Amino acid sequence: MGKRRRVVERKGRGQLVVGAVAAVAVVGGTLAAYSAYGGASGDRTAATADHKAVKKGPLSASEVRRAATAFLTAWQGGKDGRAAAATDAPEAAKAALTGYHKDAHLTDLALTRGKRSGATVPFGVKATVSYKGRAKPLAYRSKLTVVRRAEDGEPVVGWRPSVLHPALEDGDRLVAGPAGTPPIKAVDRSGGELTTEKYPSLGTVLDGLREKYGRTAGGKAGIELRIVRKAAKGSGQKTGGAAEDKTPDKTLVTLTEGTPGTVRTTLDAALQAEAERQVLTKAKSSVVLLRASTGEILAVANQSHGFNVALQGSLAPGSTMKIISSTLLFEKGLASAEKPHPCPKYSSYGGWKFQNDDKFSIQGGTFKASFARSCNTAFISQAKKLDDDDLTGVAQQVYGLGRNNWAIGVPSLDGSVPVQSGAQMAASLIGQGGVRMNPLNMASVVATAKTGVFHQPYLVAPSVDHRTLAKADRAMSASVQAQLKEVLRYTAAAGTAAEAMAGLGPDDGAKTGSAEVDNQDKPNGWFTAWKGDLAGAGVVLAGGHGGDTAGPIVAALLRAGS
Repeated sequence: MGKRRRVVERKGRGQLVVGAVAAVAVVGGTLAAYSAYGGASGDRTAATADHKAVKKGPLSASEVRRAATAFLTAWQGGKDGRAAAATDAPEAAKAALTGYHKDAHLTDLALTRGKRSGATVPFGVKATVSYKGRAKPLAYRSKLTVVRRAEDGEPVVGWRPSVLHPALEDGDRLVAGPAGTPPIKAVDRSGGELTTEKYPSLGTVLDGLREKYGRTAGGKAGIELRIVRKAAKGSGQKTGGAAEDKTPDKTLVTLTEGTPGTVRTTLDAALQAEAERQVLTKAKSSVVLLRASTGEILAVANQSHGFNVALQGSLAPGSTMKIISSTLLFEKGLASAEKPHPCPKYSSYGGWKFQNDDKFSIQGGTFKASFARSCNTAFISQAKKLDDDDLTGVAQQVYGLGRNNWAIGVPSLDGSVPVQSGAQMAASLIGQGGVRMNPLNMASVVATAKTGVFHQPYLVAPSVDHRTLAKADRAMSASVQAQLKEVLRYTAAAGTAAEAMAGLGPDDGAKTGSAEVDNQDKPNGWFTAWKGDLAGAGVVLAGGHGGDTAGPIVAALLRAGS
């Protein structure tokens, strides 16, 4: 972080020094400069603002330091009104800052400013959580960004809840006291305990399990400092579908341990450990492994431990979507695995001109060859023969996607294939446009292709809470399934997935994908495959071609489970 300058100093055990004299001694002239510009008082008048020229232009280093120091000094000193006045949203900031002391019961606050980067200033936070005679330390890092206030151009802190704590979102609160939900002890399918110390990727999963099952698993709540999510209120008492999309509360500090209840999951400890190892090989990678015949989730991992991309991501799936699009073409008789099919260099629809990767074409080839090579124009060329809602229909009716009714046991997103028209409809056929998926969805897609029947994925058996799993309207026909498995097997053996899938045959199949993203140099790399009764999918954000990035991760899990 480079050389740091503290906003204030601590002198002696538990003694916090605040006030103008101490602040000036530590930070030099910054506090004096802050007082001179008037941000400390919050008593600016409309007349004053009207007659002052509005400052414009990039913020100088001194302006950033001055605004950051003003806010941090006031916050540390417990002067919530003064700190709030040093932001661009004084009312929201004051409410949050007041809650930080009153609801979170945080005392002995010490803030350490880090090295500025442009208008952003990182800082360290140390405090004590004190509740009814029990106390524990809290330490974390956050950051703020300085902006120009709209009415006068003065530098102030751009307010957002994450300034107080990086995990806070709009409407969230920091609260210390008896936990609303008792803790849980999550175990794998064999009864082994699952912890974040051993399986770091499971943090959000364990939070979700507690939110949903903590009240019914037989445990007793402890005393905690936790983030109470606005979106999660009441979600732990519901079952299924939309309620499971809510972000669960998050425990930050446990003051007294509660008594956990036990929740058994479908996870396989050995495969989960392998998934954890594999995502460490690629930055921004995520992976899911299922049992194809049942939908049981055997492993889920993310290289980044914040947002759960594997289960809740909403990303264009690129050419892995061609599994669903091929199902549509087979059902309508617009393609047949072994019959000739066009794969020109370009194909236009709805005013857009589409092309293949590296502008290749296949002369006189079969649909199987086009699928294995991931030919975009093989699908775009058929768009004119489709209705706008055809792809949505197959995704929902055969693959169980996009109905917001999956109930896997923790928050998840069950994909989105909206009805679109024109060029956007054509783009959806190749996994762009408005289509959105995550690794859980695409693992389910390849599992459905393998078995012919949709089995809703789940992390906790439905018998635990008597919830109903989602079902598809229909299975795919035997003829369609046979062709789909044929093109997937050929792709694994001789197509874009061959290198990653080497040695996994013969009962296997795979599809690669690369999804273009605006303002991103490299596409997101996708890969989905089955081996025997295992089905997996992965994504590497901004990774490039899926066969080279997500492919080895998924293939390694298939090998480990075979």
